[in-house]
Amino acid sequence: MKSQSIVEYGEALQETDSETPAPQGTQVLIKVTHCGVCHSDVHLHDGYFSMGGDNKLDVRGGRKLPFTLGHEIEGEVIGVGPDAEGVKVGDQRVIYPWIGCGDCPTCNRDEEQLCNKPQQIGIQVNGGYSTHVMVPHSRYVLDYEGVPKGLAATYMCSGLTAYSSMKKLGAISDQERVMVVGLGGVGMMGLQFAKAMFGQAPLGADVNPATLEAGLKAGAHQTYNPTQDGIVKQILKDTNGGVPAAVDFVGSEASLAFASSIVRKGGKVIVVGLFGGALHMPIPLFPMRAISIGGAYVGSLGETHEMMALVKAGKIDPIPVEERSLDQATKSLQDLRDGNIVGRVVLKP
Repeated sequence: MKSQSIVEYGEALQETDSETPAPQGTQVLIKVTHCGVCHSDVHLHDGYFSMGGDNKLDVRGGRKLPFTLGHEIEGEVIGVGPDAEGVKVGDQRVIYPWIGCGDCPTCNRDEEQLCNKPQQIGIQVNGGYSTHVMVPHSRYVLDYEGVPKGLAATYMCSGLTAYSSMKKLGAISDQERVMVVGLGGVGMMGLQFAKAMFGQAPLGADVNPATLEAGLKAGAHQTYNPTQDGIVKQILKDTNGGVPAAVDFVGSEASLAFASSIVRKGGKVIVVGLFGGALHMPIPLFPMRAISIGGAYVGSLGETHEMMALVKAGKIDPIPVEERSLDQATKSLQDLRDGNIVGRVVLKP
Protein backbone atom coordinates (compact mmCIF):
# COMPACT_ATOMS: atom_id res chain seq x y z
CA MET A 1 0.00 0.00 0.00
CA LYS A 2 1.10 3.56 -0.67
CA SER A 3 1.01 6.40 1.84
CA GLN A 4 2.00 10.05 2.23
CA SER A 5 4.08 9.95 5.40
CA ILE A 6 6.06 12.12 7.79
CA VAL A 7 9.70 11.18 7.30
CA GLU A 8 11.00 14.25 9.14
CA TYR A 9 8.86 16.59 11.22
CA GLY A 10 8.15 19.90 9.54
CA GLU A 11 9.37 18.70 6.16
CA ALA A 12 7.34 17.71 3.09
CA LEU A 13 5.54 14.39 3.34
CA GLN A 14 7.02 11.61 1.24
CA GLU A 15 5.43 8.67 -0.53
CA THR A 16 6.13 5.43 1.28
CA ASP A 17 5.33 1.92 0.15
CA SER A 18 4.58 -0.97 2.50
CA GLU A 19 2.93 -4.36 2.41
CA THR A 20 -0.86 -4.31 2.69
CA PRO A 21 -1.67 -6.13 5.95
CA ALA A 22 -4.16 -8.99 6.29
CA PRO A 23 -6.85 -8.56 8.97
CA GLN A 24 -6.68 -10.83 12.00
CA GLY A 25 -9.16 -11.45 14.82
CA THR A 26 -11.64 -8.53 15.00
CA GLN A 27 -9.71 -6.35 12.55
CA VAL A 28 -11.23 -4.73 9.47
CA LEU A 29 -9.17 -3.67 6.45
CA ILE A 30 -10.36 -0.51 4.70
CA LYS A 31 -9.47 0.68 1.22
CA VAL A 32 -9.43 4.44 1.73
CA THR A 33 -11.60 6.48 -0.63
CA HIS A 34 -11.45 9.83 1.22
CA CYS A 35 -9.48 11.27 4.12
CA GLY A 36 -10.01 14.74 5.57
CA VAL A 37 -7.14 17.11 6.33
CA CYS A 38 -7.53 18.47 9.87
CA HIS A 39 -5.78 21.38 11.58
CA SER A 40 -4.50 19.02 14.27
CA ASP A 41 -2.62 17.27 11.45
CA VAL A 42 -0.70 20.53 10.96
CA HIS A 43 0.48 20.50 14.59
CA LEU A 44 1.41 16.82 14.42
CA HIS A 45 3.29 17.50 11.18
CA ASP A 46 5.15 20.34 12.92
CA GLY A 47 5.88 18.05 15.86
CA TYR A 48 4.61 20.43 18.53
CA PHE A 49 1.71 22.46 19.90
CA SER A 50 2.22 26.08 20.98
CA MET A 51 1.76 26.60 24.71
CA GLY A 52 2.16 30.39 24.57
CA GLY A 53 5.28 32.53 24.35
CA ASP A 54 8.26 30.37 23.46
CA ASN A 55 6.80 27.30 25.16
CA LYS A 56 6.03 24.26 23.02
CA LEU A 57 4.49 20.86 23.73
CA ASP A 58 6.76 18.42 21.89
CA VAL A 59 4.72 15.53 20.43
CA ARG A 60 7.42 13.93 18.30
CA GLY A 61 7.80 11.04 20.74
CA GLY A 62 4.27 9.78 20.18
CA ARG A 63 4.97 7.84 17.01
CA LYS A 64 7.65 6.07 15.02
CA LEU A 65 8.73 7.55 11.68
CA PRO A 66 7.81 7.24 8.92
CA PHE A 67 4.29 7.96 10.13
CA THR A 68 1.04 8.42 8.23
CA LEU A 69 -1.38 11.10 9.38
CA GLY A 70 -5.13 11.20 8.70
CA HIS A 71 -8.02 10.48 11.06
CA GLU A 72 -11.11 11.53 9.03
CA ILE A 73 -11.34 8.30 7.08
CA GLU A 74 -13.94 6.91 4.72
CA GLY A 75 -13.62 3.85 2.56
CA GLU A 76 -14.61 0.36 1.43
CA VAL A 77 -14.26 -2.78 3.51
CA ILE A 78 -11.98 -5.16 1.58
CA GLY A 79 -11.08 -7.61 4.34
CA VAL A 80 -12.42 -8.79 7.70
CA GLY A 81 -10.86 -10.90 10.42
CA PRO A 82 -12.54 -14.17 11.46
CA ASP A 83 -13.94 -12.56 14.64
CA ALA A 84 -15.22 -9.34 13.06
CA GLU A 85 -19.01 -9.05 13.24
CA GLY A 86 -21.61 -6.79 11.63
CA VAL A 87 -19.52 -5.87 8.62
CA LYS A 88 -18.70 -7.53 5.31
CA VAL A 89 -16.50 -7.03 2.27
CA GLY A 90 -17.91 -4.34 0.00
CA ASP A 91 -19.50 -2.25 2.77
CA GLN A 92 -18.94 1.52 2.55
CA ARG A 93 -17.96 2.83 5.98
CA VAL A 94 -16.54 5.75 7.92
CA ILE A 95 -14.05 5.11 10.73
CA TYR A 96 -14.26 6.21 14.36
CA PRO A 97 -10.53 6.84 15.00
CA TRP A 98 -10.51 7.92 18.67
CA ILE A 99 -9.68 4.50 20.05
CA GLY A 100 -8.49 3.80 23.60
CA CYS A 101 -7.11 0.79 25.42
CA GLY A 102 -10.64 -0.61 25.86
CA ASP A 103 -9.97 -1.81 29.39
CA CYS A 104 -9.92 1.18 31.75
CA PRO A 105 -12.66 3.12 33.59
CA THR A 106 -12.49 5.88 30.98
CA CYS A 107 -13.07 3.50 28.09
CA ASN A 108 -15.73 1.61 30.03
CA ARG A 109 -17.80 4.78 30.47
CA ASP A 110 -17.69 5.40 26.68
CA GLU A 111 -15.01 8.07 26.73
CA GLU A 112 -12.35 6.26 24.73
CA GLN A 113 -11.23 9.56 23.23
CA LEU A 114 -9.89 10.53 26.70
CA CYS A 115 -8.05 7.26 27.41
CA ASN A 116 -4.55 7.64 28.88
CA LYS A 117 -3.27 4.82 26.62
CA PRO A 118 -4.69 5.96 23.27
CA GLN A 119 -4.39 4.02 20.03
CA GLN A 120 -5.96 6.68 17.85
CA ILE A 121 -5.79 6.16 14.09
CA GLY A 122 -3.74 8.89 12.43
CA ILE A 123 -2.50 10.14 15.81
CA GLN A 124 -0.62 7.22 17.42
CA VAL A 125 -1.39 4.57 14.78
CA ASN A 126 -0.84 5.01 11.04
CA GLY A 127 -3.82 6.72 9.45
CA GLY A 128 -5.68 7.59 6.29
CA TYR A 129 -3.23 9.56 4.12
CA SER A 130 -2.89 6.18 2.48
CA THR A 131 -4.50 3.69 0.15
CA HIS A 132 -5.38 1.37 3.07
CA VAL A 133 -5.89 1.48 6.82
CA MET A 134 -6.42 -1.24 9.40
CA VAL A 135 -9.17 -0.81 12.02
CA PRO A 136 -8.83 -2.94 15.19
CA HIS A 137 -12.53 -3.75 15.66
CA SER A 138 -15.72 -3.70 13.61
CA ARG A 139 -17.49 -1.48 16.17
CA TYR A 140 -15.38 1.41 14.90
CA VAL A 141 -16.66 1.19 11.32
CA LEU A 142 -19.96 3.04 10.88
CA ASP A 143 -22.51 3.11 8.11
CA TYR A 144 -23.03 6.48 6.40
CA GLU A 145 -25.80 5.62 3.94
CA GLY A 146 -27.45 8.77 2.60
CA VAL A 147 -24.48 11.04 3.33
CA PRO A 148 -22.45 12.31 0.34
CA LYS A 149 -19.12 10.60 -0.20
CA GLY A 150 -16.19 12.71 0.92
CA LEU A 151 -18.37 14.78 3.21
CA ALA A 152 -19.01 11.67 5.34
CA ALA A 153 -15.32 11.42 6.26
CA THR A 154 -15.29 14.91 7.76
CA TYR A 155 -17.90 14.00 10.36
CA MET A 156 -15.45 11.68 12.11
CA CYS A 157 -13.49 14.62 13.54
CA SER A 158 -14.78 18.06 12.65
CA GLY A 159 -18.40 16.95 12.79
CA LEU A 160 -17.99 14.91 15.97
CA THR A 161 -16.00 17.68 17.66
CA ALA A 162 -18.66 20.23 16.74
CA TYR A 163 -21.51 18.04 17.96
CA SER A 164 -19.84 17.08 21.25
CA SER A 165 -18.84 20.66 22.03
CA MET A 166 -22.38 21.92 21.45
CA LYS A 167 -23.74 19.17 23.73
CA LYS A 168 -21.51 20.51 26.51
CA LEU A 169 -23.37 23.83 26.43
CA GLY A 170 -26.46 22.22 27.97
CA ALA A 171 -29.86 23.86 27.69
CA ILE A 172 -29.96 27.16 25.80
CA SER A 173 -32.98 29.44 26.10
CA ASP A 174 -34.94 30.09 22.91
CA GLN A 175 -34.43 33.79 23.68
CA GLU A 176 -30.65 33.53 23.28
CA ARG A 177 -28.10 32.65 20.62
CA VAL A 178 -24.74 30.92 21.05
CA MET A 179 -21.57 32.30 19.47
CA VAL A 180 -19.40 30.22 17.14
CA VAL A 181 -15.86 31.64 17.22
CA GLY A 182 -13.86 30.65 14.15
CA LEU A 183 -15.69 29.65 10.99
CA GLY A 184 -13.15 27.29 9.46
CA GLY A 185 -13.90 23.64 8.72
CA VAL A 186 -14.76 22.65 12.29
CA GLY A 187 -16.43 25.96 13.09
CA MET A 188 -18.70 25.66 10.07
CA MET A 189 -19.70 22.24 11.36
CA GLY A 190 -20.34 23.84 14.74
CA LEU A 191 -22.59 26.39 13.08
CA GLN A 192 -24.67 23.63 11.50
CA PHE A 193 -25.03 21.61 14.69
CA ALA A 194 -25.93 24.74 16.68
CA LYS A 195 -28.70 25.45 14.15
CA ALA A 196 -30.05 21.93 14.60
CA MET A 197 -29.70 21.67 18.39
CA PHE A 198 -30.85 25.08 19.63
CA GLY A 199 -33.97 27.17 19.12
CA GLN A 200 -32.27 30.19 17.56
CA ALA A 201 -29.71 30.40 14.76
CA PRO A 202 -26.23 31.03 16.19
CA LEU A 203 -23.94 34.01 15.80
CA GLY A 204 -20.53 33.67 14.18
CA ALA A 205 -17.16 35.38 14.48
CA ASP A 206 -14.04 35.26 12.31
CA VAL A 207 -11.26 37.56 11.10
CA ASN A 208 -11.59 36.53 7.45
CA PRO A 209 -14.21 38.53 5.47
CA ALA A 210 -14.77 35.66 3.02
CA THR A 211 -15.35 33.26 5.89
CA LEU A 212 -17.78 35.67 7.56
CA GLU A 213 -19.76 35.80 4.33
CA ALA A 214 -19.71 32.00 4.09
CA GLY A 215 -21.01 31.84 7.65
CA LEU A 216 -23.97 34.06 6.80
CA LYS A 217 -24.76 31.94 3.76
CA ALA A 218 -24.55 28.83 5.95
CA GLY A 219 -27.23 30.15 8.28
CA ALA A 220 -25.59 32.32 10.95
CA HIS A 221 -28.01 34.95 12.25
CA GLN A 222 -25.21 37.54 12.23
CA THR A 223 -21.41 37.51 11.98
CA TYR A 224 -18.74 39.70 13.57
CA ASN A 225 -15.05 40.45 13.02
CA PRO A 226 -13.34 40.42 16.46
CA THR A 227 -10.60 42.78 15.24
CA GLN A 228 -12.99 45.66 14.58
CA ASP A 229 -12.92 48.55 17.08
CA GLY A 230 -15.73 48.43 19.60
CA ILE A 231 -16.94 45.02 18.48
CA VAL A 232 -17.25 43.59 22.02
CA LYS A 233 -19.46 46.48 23.11
CA GLN A 234 -21.54 46.00 19.96
CA ILE A 235 -22.06 42.30 20.65
CA LEU A 236 -22.97 42.96 24.28
CA LYS A 237 -25.52 45.49 23.06
CA ASP A 238 -26.90 43.21 20.35
CA THR A 239 -27.28 40.31 22.79
CA ASN A 240 -28.63 42.24 25.79
CA GLY A 241 -25.56 41.65 27.95
CA GLY A 242 -23.74 38.84 26.20
CA VAL A 243 -24.28 35.37 24.75
CA PRO A 244 -25.08 32.41 27.02
CA ALA A 245 -22.22 30.40 25.56
CA ALA A 246 -19.38 30.61 23.07
CA VAL A 247 -17.48 27.76 21.45
CA ASP A 248 -13.94 28.68 20.44
CA PHE A 249 -12.98 26.65 17.39
CA VAL A 250 -9.66 28.52 17.03
CA GLY A 251 -8.07 28.11 20.43
CA SER A 252 -5.67 31.06 20.29
CA GLU A 253 -4.98 33.66 22.95
CA ALA A 254 -6.91 36.25 20.94
CA SER A 255 -9.91 34.01 20.19
CA LEU A 256 -10.27 32.85 23.80
CA ALA A 257 -9.96 36.42 25.09
CA PHE A 258 -12.71 37.44 22.67
CA ALA A 259 -14.96 34.48 23.53
CA SER A 260 -14.65 35.05 27.28
CA SER A 261 -15.36 38.77 26.87
CA ILE A 262 -18.71 38.36 25.10
CA VAL A 263 -20.42 35.74 27.30
CA ARG A 264 -22.97 37.03 29.82
CA LYS A 265 -22.78 36.50 33.56
CA GLY A 266 -23.19 32.81 34.25
CA GLY A 267 -22.10 32.03 30.69
CA LYS A 268 -19.92 29.24 29.41
CA VAL A 269 -16.93 29.04 27.06
CA ILE A 270 -15.88 25.75 25.47
CA VAL A 271 -12.42 25.67 23.87
CA VAL A 272 -12.05 23.31 20.93
CA GLY A 273 -9.29 24.74 18.73
CA LEU A 274 -5.61 23.93 19.18
CA PHE A 275 -3.98 26.97 17.61
CA GLY A 276 -2.05 27.57 20.83
CA GLY A 277 -1.18 30.12 23.46
CA ALA A 278 -1.97 30.71 27.12
CA LEU A 279 -4.96 31.96 29.09
CA HIS A 280 -4.61 35.35 30.76
CA MET A 281 -7.56 36.37 32.93
CA PRO A 282 -7.89 37.88 36.40
CA ILE A 283 -8.99 35.09 38.73
CA PRO A 284 -11.62 37.20 40.60
CA LEU A 285 -13.55 37.59 37.34
CA PHE A 286 -14.44 33.88 37.40
CA PRO A 287 -16.62 34.13 40.52
CA MET A 288 -17.65 37.75 39.92
CA ARG A 289 -18.99 36.91 36.46
CA ALA A 290 -19.81 33.29 37.39
CA ILE A 291 -18.48 32.11 34.05
CA SER A 292 -16.94 28.73 33.30
CA ILE A 293 -14.29 27.80 30.76
CA GLY A 294 -13.91 24.19 29.67
CA GLY A 295 -12.52 22.11 26.86
CA ALA A 296 -13.80 19.55 24.38
CA TYR A 297 -11.72 16.85 22.69
CA VAL A 298 -13.58 15.23 19.78
CA GLY A 299 -16.33 12.93 21.15
CA SER A 300 -17.27 9.43 22.22
CA LEU A 301 -18.36 6.50 20.06
CA GLY A 302 -21.87 6.89 21.49
CA GLU A 303 -21.93 10.55 20.51
CA THR A 304 -20.77 9.57 17.03
CA HIS A 305 -23.86 7.41 16.57
CA GLU A 306 -26.06 10.27 17.87
CA MET A 307 -24.40 12.71 15.50
CA MET A 308 -24.72 10.45 12.46
CA ALA A 309 -28.42 10.02 13.19
CA LEU A 310 -28.83 13.81 12.91
CA VAL A 311 -26.79 13.87 9.70
CA LYS A 312 -28.70 10.96 8.11
CA ALA A 313 -32.00 12.66 9.03
CA GLY A 314 -30.98 15.62 6.87
CA LYS A 315 -30.83 18.05 9.79
CA ILE A 316 -27.25 19.15 9.15
CA ASP A 317 -26.45 21.23 6.06
CA PRO A 318 -23.21 20.16 4.33
CA ILE A 319 -20.07 22.26 4.63
CA PRO A 320 -17.93 23.05 1.55
CA VAL A 321 -15.66 20.10 0.69
CA GLU A 322 -12.80 20.22 -1.80
CA GLU A 323 -11.36 16.95 -3.09
CA ARG A 324 -7.65 16.69 -3.85
CA SER A 325 -5.39 13.83 -4.85
CA LEU A 326 -3.34 12.10 -2.16
CA ASP A 327 -0.10 13.59 -3.49
CA GLN A 328 -1.46 17.04 -2.57
CA ALA A 329 -1.27 16.22 1.15
CA THR A 330 1.72 18.46 1.88
CA LYS A 331 0.20 21.38 -0.05
CA SER A 332 -3.09 20.90 1.79
CA LEU A 333 -1.35 21.01 5.17
CA GLN A 334 0.40 24.23 4.16
CA ASP A 335 -2.82 25.78 2.85
CA LEU A 336 -4.50 24.96 6.15
CA ARG A 337 -1.52 26.35 8.07
CA ASP A 338 -1.80 29.60 6.06
CA GLY A 339 -5.56 29.87 6.55
CA ASN A 340 -6.34 29.48 2.85
CA ILE A 341 -9.05 26.81 3.09
CA VAL A 342 -12.79 27.41 3.44
CA GLY A 343 -14.61 24.31 4.65
CA ARG A 344 -12.66 21.06 4.42
CA VAL A 345 -10.15 19.43 2.08
CA VAL A 346 -10.38 15.66 1.64
CA LEU A 347 -7.68 13.59 -0.01
CA LYS A 348 -8.52 10.85 -2.51
CA PRO A 349 -5.95 8.07 -2.93
